[in-house]
Formats: sequence, structure tokens, C-alpha cells
Amino acid sequence: MGHHHHEHDVPAMAEFLKDTPNNWGRWGPDDEVGSLNYLTPEQVLRGVKHIRKGEVITLQRLIGDPKGDPVWPGREPAVRSMVMDESTWDTDDAPQFPGGLHYADDKIDAFLQGSTQYDALGHVWYDGKIWNGYDARTTVGGLDKASVEPLGERGIVGRGVLLDMARHRGKTSLDKAETFTHEDLEACAKAQGITIEPSDILIVRTNFLARFFEDPKAFYTDFCEPGLCFSKELVQWFHDKQIPNLVTDTIANEVTYDPATGVALPLHCALMRNLGVTLTEICDLERLAESCAKDGQYAFLYVAAPLKIHRASGSPVNPVVIK
Repeated sequence: MGHHHHEHDVPAMAEFLKDTPNNWGRWGPDDEVGSLNYLTPEQVLRGVKHIRKGEVITLQRLIGDPKGDPVWPGREPAVRSMVMDESTWDTDDAPQFPGGLHYADDKIDAFLQGSTQYDALGHVWYDGKIWNGYDARTTVGGLDKASVEPLGERGIVGRGVLLDMARHRGKTSLDKAETFTHEDLEACAKAQGITIEPSDILIVRTNFLARFFEDPKAFYTDFCEPGLCFSKELVQWFHDKQIPNLVTDTIANEVTYDPATGVALPLHCALMRNLGVTLTEICDLERLAESCAKDGQYAFLYVAAPLKIHRASGSPVNPVVIK
């Protein structure tokens, strides 16, 4: 397994990613939304053309699921706590409102990347520079550049395509550390009767998180998610196709450790930091996959907007697919 490589054997990220494309400066020195710039009004209208029957499917996993919330190792799931409820009025010092209304109030304490979420472009970096070449010191105490706020401000709307890799490979879910390439994505699309077009929002189903709900202990043992595997060709393909957004049902959108070298999460660096591709993680694609398998419609309108949180490196989101 990749993560059994000794640290000194693993190449530095800059070395590993040399000769891969970069979009810094492409949209000017102040850009904070990266490849979302590809989602022009024309792209929105292209997505709208795929609405056939008005079916609405949401992609967020439940926060506070009684069966557990899958999170990246080291993070804790969100904790929701009650502040006010009917028991508040059991005592005489409870607030009294004219007319006699009572109410409930609650709050959550949560990792902003601990549920279905968008990563800000400044969420991951190497060599002291984040997206667009901003200094990584701009993250200290909060992201002054490339936070999630401009993503929330802009919104993400375009043609989404489901690439059901699990069904394509005839599996209930992909295996730990199982990989696939951009060529596999294209073969999957072809089998589904569609073509991946420029500026498509890619939604990739592995159903790997089903394994978390079956056996959390096994899920986290030798943790290595299935997913896209780094190659220069794959990064070039994302660049040439002008992909704005990669959406998956895994915690980190790519195979956790590069099988050849053990490098951790290189596509976060190659796609997000260098190309400005937004990453959407921990989606629940099961209802969407069933719908697409049933009606054969794998392209649709995709709409999402993370919460606007000042200086945050990510935000929960409930993406909406309209077919």
C-alpha cells in the first residue's frame, strides 16, 4: 500500500508534479474562484437544457446521521446540541413572550470539511504558495485569499454528468485503494451513452462510504480510499476539458496515496492548487445513481452554493441535481 512507503522515499510534491499545467494568473492576479470561471451564463443555459421532467435530487449526506458520519481520519463528526426546547419552560425563569409562544434553538460544532462540502481553493497547498500564487501565510488565522466565501458568492451552476464507476465495474462499491483514470471516466460515460464535454461538472460514484456504514473499524484500518489516480495525462485532460468542479462520494476525491510513490493526495495539489478546480466531497450519490440507471439520463443541471463563511477553508453544501 502507498502509505507504507518510508517518508524519505516519497518525492516532494513540486518534483512529483513537475511539467503539469498551471492556471495561475489565467483569470488575473486577484482571482479566487479558479476554474469556476469556465461556468459562464452559456454553460448555465447548456445545463438547463437537460431538465426534462423537473425531478429534484439532493446530494448532501445527513449531518448527525444516527448511523455515524464518515470523516477524514483525525476529524470528529459534527455535534448538534439543544439550547432551547420545551423543557426550557419547565422552570419559572424561562423567557415569557406575549401570546405565549415557545421555541427550539440548537447549534452545531463542526469541522467545515466534516460533511458534504466544498473545499476553498486555498484549502491545500505546498511550497508556501496556495491557488494563484498567493502566499500561504495568508491562511494564518483564516484564509485572506481563496477562502470559500467567493465560491459561495458566485455559486456553481452548469451541466453535471454522473460517472457511475461502481456500476460500470459491476460492483456494489469500489474497493479500498482501487484506482481509475480519465480514460476510465470516458469509457464509463460512453457505456452510459454520454460524452464528457468541455466545462462539465464531473460527479463520480464509487459508493465506497457504504463500507463505513457496514464496518467503521475496517473502513479506517489502512485507510486508503478508491479514486482517480495521478498522471500527467490526467491533469492535462482536466486542463484541456476545462473541468470546473469534481464532485465525489468519497472523503477526499482521489485515491488517498499514489500507488507508485506513496505521495498523499497529489490531485488536491495538481487540480485544486494549480488548476483551480473546485472539489466537492462526501456526497451521497445513491438516489441519483438509481434515478440515472432507471431513466438512462446521466446529464442534468447541477446547482450548488457553499455557505458564505468569512475566511473559511471549506463549507457544508447540499448540491441539487435537476433532471
